[in-house]
Amino acid sequence: MWPNPRVPYQMASQRHKLVPLKGKPLMVHLAMNIEYWPFDRPMPRGIIPAPHGATPAPPDVPNYSWVEYGMRVGMPRIMKMTQDRDLPVSAFMNAQVADVYPSLSQAVVDANWELVGHGWFQQSLKQVEDEGAVIRQSLDRLEKASGKRTRAWLGPGLGESNDTPDILKAEGLDFLHDWVLDDLPVWMRTKHGPMVGLPYTFELNDVPIYAIQQSTSAEMLTRLKATLAVFERELDQNPRVLTLALHPHIIGVPHIAHYFEQALDLLMKRDDTVFVTSSTLGDWFIEADGTNGAEVAQYNVGFPT
Repeated sequence: MWPNPRVPYQMASQRHKLVPLKGKPLMVHLAMNIEYWPFDRPMPRGIIPAPHGATPAPPDVPNYSWVEYGMRVGMPRIMKMTQDRDLPVSAFMNAQVADVYPSLSQAVVDANWELVGHGWFQQSLKQVEDEGAVIRQSLDRLEKASGKRTRAWLGPGLGESNDTPDILKAEGLDFLHDWVLDDLPVWMRTKHGPMVGLPYTFELNDVPIYAIQQSTSAEMLTRLKATLAVFERELDQNPRVLTLALHPHIIGVPHIAHYFEQALDLLMKRDDTVFVTSSTLGDWFIEADGTNGAEVAQYNVGFPT
């Protein structure tokens, strides 16, 4: 019996040892969420409540502006930091960004960031009428933007139906970031064969840290240092994936970007660290694991229909 229908349970201490990527057991993934929040829809999240106790409704100018700042100012600020350091980045991008913010989309492609599917605009797949159509539309637009077929996906808000991984696998996707349950990739079962679940993070994610928990400006750096202190004791047992989940309207504001830049430099000084993107990480796991997902290959009883 599995505790969930997709991923079998296994304690981290009982996983077999994986050969580190390039001999570097600490794999750092910079995951930038690039999202389109339509002006005429309720904002997915807000920085301030509606004035005078009103119910938030479009046009929500202050909260729209909060996010738009990231697209105008935060993105070029963080892109310069990563480009100056020659660091690879994954762009978890709403596909409609390519139409609404075409110059930004082109800059991301020119920077050779890996495009990861993240819906059409910032709307959970739980809220759409035909998620298969939304997924196909999104993947087609990202491929048109980059000239490459997208291999990985993170749902907007990590939202899934019971069918989402099956649809993603059927559309040719190899990797899914929605299941935030391990420090290493895992095999997931789908109707169309095994799929790799890649790590993401809530703990080193600027939305919970700053927009929800309202932490101080240096909190991302503080948490990074504490995370490294624990990971360092575990790297002999197995590699670890350290994801920094980023949103340009949060990580890209000056008082937070100041400490984020220090975080990048701290990581770059380490001799046990390699920076990865989604498919680099996924391809490493498939080779290092060597099972091709045999444990989850059978789509058997107990799965919701």
